[in-house]
Amino acid sequence: MSEQYTAGVVVKGKVTGIQDYGAFVALDEATQGLVHISEITNGYVKDIHDFLKVGDTVEVKVLSIDEEHRKMSLSLKAAKGKQGKVLVPNPSDKGFNTLREKLTEWIEESQLSK
Repeated sequence: MSEQYTAGVVVKGKVTGIQDYGAFVALDEATQGLVHISEITNGYVKDIHDFLKVGDTVEVKVLSIDEEHRKMSLSLKAAKGKQGKVLVPNPSDKGFNTLREKLTEWIEESQLSK
């Protein structure tokens, strides 16, 4: 692994591959890391292709480097900095009532995506 990268730095890279679990990003000719699906953005990511495609140039933050296994963990969302609070349109909509109301809708959505 290249010695120029350390945990915490933000660097530019190019998306070289996409799998269901994340995207591979080349930082230079000899260094590549993985952006896990949970590090793409805040919130739920159903399909990575909605956010990235092979060939995209992206800014990523180096989360960790495992020299022994030659693995580098990267994050898109950490590179963007703090996203701020999640805004809730109506605080009274939170809680079990919302869950009860949305459950039928979620079940229908899950059956459509199969």
